[in-house]
Amino acid sequence: MKGLVLKSTGRWYNVQLESKQIVTASIKGKLRIDGLKTTNPVASGDEVEMDFGLEDYTIKSILPRRNYIVRKSTNLSKQMQILAANIDRAYLIVTLKSPITQIAFIDRFLVAAESFRIPTTLLFNKVDLYGEREKQIMIELTEIYSEIGYPCYPISAQDEASVAFLRNEIKDKQVMISGNSGVGKTTLVNALDPSLNLRTGEISQVHEQGKHTTTFAEMHALQSGGYIIDTPGIRAFGLVDLDKEHFKDYFPEMRELIGECRFHNCKHLNEPHCAIKSAVEQGDISESRYQSYLQLMYEDPNDPYRRNEFV
Repeated sequence: MKGLVLKSTGRWYNVQLESKQIVTASIKGKLRIDGLKTTNPVASGDEVEMDFGLEDYTIKSILPRRNYIVRKSTNLSKQMQILAANIDRAYLIVTLKSPITQIAFIDRFLVAAESFRIPTTLLFNKVDLYGEREKQIMIELTEIYSEIGYPCYPISAQDEASVAFLRNEIKDKQVMISGNSGVGKTTLVNALDPSLNLRTGEISQVHEQGKHTTTFAEMHALQSGGYIIDTPGIRAFGLVDLDKEHFKDYFPEMRELIGECRFHNCKHLNEPHCAIKSAVEQGDISESRYQSYLQLMYEDPNDPYRRNEFV
């Protein structure tokens, strides 16, 4: 029988059967150790084959994934954590106040999504809290990202009317919502479907960071149609399984200029006659985006954490 994984807690999994019944299942030990260098071999959004024994359900195999998105695990014994699988679209929630989302974090997430061909929308949340400075930053960031193909929307997750348009976008799709801790992911899911009544957290007054209330990614079926995966709050986003020579391919504005540099193996760092550096100088490529590219190129791949500057 087939099932759709709604939640992974590391050992047990909530799985929706084709009959829509939700059951608890474990995985076979062989599946757990089959050469998977990840903290979680099964993720929310996975389609799986299952067995039913005398008393319980067992996941025996994972059906081929259309895509998935991962981050570097902070567990040094593993390589990565799969956040979600089989995603039609990702929604990255950005806040410019309480807490502040780092530009470098946005770009790292977008690179990961591009590498797995997952279209992404940016949702600027908590706009009701923004002063003139935050509003201006939002306008500037919206211009940067919308111009290179990422839709941007200002929202207030606590205002149902401002997020109603998402129901039509999500209908009959399987989407993921992500962002730093405290940006309002769970509040947004509750606004889209109040019947879920998920627990939300508070913002630390000391560091203006969110307190983790979602420990594991969980997929919810919305009454209006479709599924939404609520991921744990992410304070850092380490990229894995990506070669540095391919980072340029995951910046859409740079991808358009590949082949125009004098040297075919140009890394767009210090080489002369570089089309990408020229585009940055001329304002055709955002300076902040290029700085994110440089951070990726120069970073230590063995560092499980990222420490980037705030907006």
